[in-house]
Amino acid sequence: MRLNLLHTALVALALIGSPLSVISADSELLNSVKHNPEKAKAMCSSFLQMNANGKSAFSKANINTVAANENLSFQDAEILMTYIVGMHCDDVL
Repeated sequence: MRLNLLHTALVALALIGSPLSVISADSELLNSVKHNPEKAKAMCSSFLQMNANGKSAFSKANINTVAANENLSFQDAEILMTYIVGMHCDDVL
């Protein structure tokens, strides 16, 4: 009985701590542009140029390019781009 209670408590602690590590990772991801708004503005300019050329900034090819340039996973690049567009250039498509 005591072992089951300890096991349950450890599982509960692991589940509670998991979202905290995800939040921490996301905040570090976004800090690269939060602390460097010029970088965000430069990325906005490139996204707007893509739109002017009839291309979506959120195409798989562009997300892969941002991921490679920033040394990020595809999903993290997508999160970063969404944040930048939402905060700095909401007219990007």
